[in-house]
Amino acid sequence: MIDVHCHLEQPEFDRNLKTFVEEWKKELKFVVSSCSHPQDLKKSFEIYQQFKPFVKICVGIHPEYAHQVKEEEIEKVINFIEKNERDISAIGEIGLDYYCMTEELVRKKQENLFLTFIELAKKLEKPVVVHARNSFLEVIEILEKKNMQGRKVLMHLMTEKKYVERIVKNSWFLSLGPGILKSKNQKKVARDVPLQNLMLETDSPWFAQPDQKFGVPLNVKIVCKKIAEIKKLNEEEIEKITDINACKFFL
Repeated sequence: MIDVHCHLEQPEFDRNLKTFVEEWKKELKFVVSSCSHPQDLKKSFEIYQQFKPFVKICVGIHPEYAHQVKEEEIEKVINFIEKNERDISAIGEIGLDYYCMTEELVRKKQENLFLTFIELAKKLEKPVVVHARNSFLEVIEILEKKNMQGRKVLMHLMTEKKYVERIVKNSWFLSLGPGILKSKNQKKVARDVPLQNLMLETDSPWFAQPDQKFGVPLNVKIVCKKIAEIKKLNEEEIEKITDINACKFFL
């Protein structure tokens, strides 16, 4: 099984990361850690270098930080990606987040940053991992305007059933995480998405389960189990196809 989206640079993992990785290796093929802020670049890359090839890395700037980061920080991230492009599996997470950001100026900064990284991904022929909280339609429209149909696009933590058909039509992927255990919307997404367009994630250390202090990549197992239940398929089939999808996308 593969966790296509987690955040190993977060402090929850600091104390026992080596022990954690050894434990995860027993049950997972690989995990993809997402570096989402310029200040985390050095730490994220060190984690990747220490634990590759089990740990893959994607790099970008989360839209929540669009109004905070300075131009020189954006350039730093872009230069880092270009310099280390062979080591970076994808660009992300990038996109729009309209959940808390209601100001038009802030949203415009998010859009400009998103467009910058889309162009970089096209230039380097890299996949993109997209964050679209309360903004799936806007994100999809931007990607389509930038002619990303048929390119490697992953809609991270997809929650909107009504856009699944459009994502599939564009030959993109979507990923589901532990939120599926409670979210009716995510259950409907899981029901409707073809397996060929699906991947599994945890967004660890978030989405901790009741017996956990924080979420871990092994939680993809509970995501897989729930999807199998919803689709009335066995877990081995879900695991097999989502693994193929993740390898096709990131490797």
